[in-house]
Amino acid sequence: MKLWTKLVIAMSLATMSAGAAVAHHSFASEFDAEKKLKFSGTVTKVQWRNPHTYFFVDVMGEDGVIHNWAMELGSPNVLMRRGWTKDSLKIGDQVTVEGSRARDNSYKGNANSVVTADGKRMFNGTAEENEGQY
Repeated sequence: MKLWTKLVIAMSLATMSAGAAVAHHSFASEFDAEKKLKFSGTVTKVQWRNPHTYFFVDVMGEDGVIHNWAMELGSPNVLMRRGWTKDSLKIGDQVTVEGSRARDNSYKGNANSVVTADGKRMFNGTAEENEGQY
């Protein structure tokens, strides 16, 4: 194998692994456990992927404007162990979300629980819940 080919492969692998490392973070680095939030709205998008699952919810703000909240959950593996499936949240579902807001006060949070319109409560599997339990 030529040196140039080996170099291209090595650079490609390094770039791909760096993206995954940057994407994963601790709860405390991005979210503030003291900034509790609770809101109801309509699911607009679900991203079931590693290292974190995200869902997006349109919520009417106090200012009368609809804000699209990005809510983080645990990994798909953790969620499945807690009873979630890819179909637990679907676009158009009405949900009530409880969690913690992002430190930068953006419309982003980490969901502790999600309650569907039929009253089913689903819990997240985040590091925040397990702090001090090791």
